[in-house]
Amino acid sequence: MSLDSLKSRIPDYAKDLKLNLGSVIGNSDLPAQQLWGTVLATAIASRSPIVLRELEPEAKANLSPEAYTAAKSAAAIMAMNNVFYRTRHLLSDHEYGTLRAGLRMNVIGNPGVEKVDFELWSFAVSAINGCGMCLDSHEQVLRKAGMERDTVQEAFKIAAVVQAVGATLEAEAVLAE
Repeated sequence: MSLDSLKSRIPDYAKDLKLNLGSVIGNSDLPAQQLWGTVLATAIASRSPIVLRELEPEAKANLSPEAYTAAKSAAAIMAMNNVFYRTRHLLSDHEYGTLRAGLRMNVIGNPGVEKVDFELWSFAVSAINGCGMCLDSHEQVLRKAGMERDTVQEAFKIAAVVQAVGATLEAEAVLAE
């Protein structure tokens, strides 16, 4: 199971996704830990068993045990936070924004890896989950840490392509039944 195996499963009508997948992962300028943590976190966030099964082994091989766990933690905590904060933001009653969240988010303060890496993975997951508040919050932390816009954009390009590949392959699996 690998990137090449995943690309081989993409149908001809989605050739652009195949090319983009090879490009955003195979030609990324991100350091290996940032790249593969982003890949793993977004594969989880895509909710596609096919994508996760194909990309997880390569991600695991390219990440330290701590980074592997932290990338999974970013996907997990952002699955909760993206729903919570997106809902707060979308509600017309802004009083909800003044209420205490009351949700545990300890992993954000101590993710077990460099804070900037965890923020990048959280940002990429937030792109898939569509939480504008979380995107803004994580992007600001990344920019304050000195990350360039091109680097931030690499993370959401990975998120976009991984999500699209997952949606396409899941649709193909349903249609093949």
